[in-house]
Amino acid sequence: MNIKKSILLIIVVLLIDQISKIYIKTNFQLGEEIYVFDWFRIHFIENNGAAWGTELGGKTGKLILTLFRLCAIVGIGYWLHKSIKEKAHNLLIVSISLIFTGALGNIIDSVFYGILFTDSYGQLATYDTANAYGELFHGKVVDMLYFPIWQGNLPEWLPVVGGNNFTFFNAIFNVADSAISIGVMILLFFSKTIFPKK
Repeated sequence: MNIKKSILLIIVVLLIDQISKIYIKTNFQLGEEIYVFDWFRIHFIENNGAAWGTELGGKTGKLILTLFRLCAIVGIGYWLHKSIKEKAHNLLIVSISLIFTGALGNIIDSVFYGILFTDSYGQLATYDTANAYGELFHGKVVDMLYFPIWQGNLPEWLPVVGGNNFTFFNAIFNVADSAISIGVMILLFFSKTIFPKK
């Protein structure tokens, strides 16, 4: 895979990610949900922290996380450039491109959304830099894809969690998160093909 195809993949996935986020942010109030199917919903939330909504110590933690993500994306970009230059396996280049794009998509939210959009609490957000909800590097990541495939009470005989209400799959995520997950799965499932023993 050459650099042009990698860049095209990055641009296409990044556009889908950002267009979907901006559409949701400007057409849904925070917490609003629509059913596509019983097992698939569009549910608008904003993520303040790291993976799975983990909080990292207020504004300072958020800034550290965003700066870490920026450093990580530089490293991923270097890995992608090196892999293309060394004519690595196409699956490796695709997976790194997807991971890079996913990281970049969420970084855009974290860095810029706080200074571009108004708040989404009880109203539709608008593009309004004069009344934006946050600061540079303190934006919230937009999530909307929700697949509660199964909901119910777990059997009583299960240790610790038995009898509790459980939802599979409970995470709410976005296109960027999906790109990262797919990229990582390609690395895991095709590791023998991508990294053959010499």
